Amino acid sequence: MKLYYAPGACSLASHIALRETGLPFEIDQLNVPTKTTASGEDFMRINPKGYVPAIKLDDGSILTEGAAILQYIADQKPDSGLAPKAGTMERYRLQEWLHFIGTEVHKSFSPLFSKTASDGVKKHMRDLLTKRLGYVEAQLANKPYLMDVSFTVADAYMFVVLSWCSHVGFDLGPFPAIKEYMARIAARPTVQAAMKAEGLVK
Repeated sequence: MKLYYAPGACSLASHIALRETGLPFEIDQLNVPTKTTASGEDFMRINPKGYVPAIKLDDGSILTEGAAILQYIADQKPDSGLAPKAGTMERYRLQEWLHFIGTEVHKSFSPLFSKTASDGVKKHMRDLLTKRLGYVEAQLANKPYLMDVSFTVADAYMFVVLSWCSHVGFDLGPFPAIKEYMARIAARPTVQAAMKAEGLVK
């Protein structure tokens, strides 16, 4: 497999998941402005939507969208515990988290990174993000991970998205359970290895 990524983007979650599985893979960095990759590929021919993550499977086919990619990676190594078995209620709970992160948390950051979004829009999104993280804080009050005691691909995704708080000046101080959760995940060797490979930490 080959993962197309941009440093620190949501593709980092897929990178972490791949390292958690121990499966062989390679990475190819996207130059976001030029839409070309470090290996010289035209990324728009790989993913016409123009954004990461995307993975090239061993048969040459391309899979896009983070939530789908994360579940695909997890299913390649079922004993990794990264996702419950397909068809179980636990798997639907994982999908519930992945959709919540993608639609309610991830997308709340887009205006905060924007140079053209108005102050009013940014305030609204900060207020919304505060409300959404209040829910996450409550869910993490008595368990180490989103799905209770096991680290899953949902945790990889949540960790990456919440790591953007420092880039947009969003204070996690009012959310002590989330801060502990972030530190717990950051300490995982696979997370450190993925971040080093992307040049995010030394």
